[in-house]
Amino acid sequence: MKPKFGTMCVLVGSLLTITAVAYADDVDQHHPMTFIKDSAITSLIKTKLAAEHLSTLKNIKVDTDDKGVVWLSGYAPSQMLVDKSESIARNTDGVRAVKNNIVVKMD
Repeated sequence: MKPKFGTMCVLVGSLLTITAVAYADDVDQHHPMTFIKDSAITSLIKTKLAAEHLSTLKNIKVDTDDKGVVWLSGYAPSQMLVDKSESIARNTDGVRAVKNNIVVKMD
């Protein structure tokens, strides 16, 4: 059990580092319409999902297009987790819209 926890900590730490670097490089703070690169938005959402300890993270795919639209797909065991995943995506900086295609599916 401890190796899995350690691996998850390394993964989350790496994602946070990548996200911080990508965010710092991709934001034009002098332009009124700041732009966050799509990969940075995707990383932020995945990090937030991991922080919530959602066991279904492995079944949810997150993609972001160049306009800030996040596409969620895959499956979750309950509507509550589908809604929570969408809420996390909607409340992430740089997200302009969320297209939720996650389906409820029991394993």
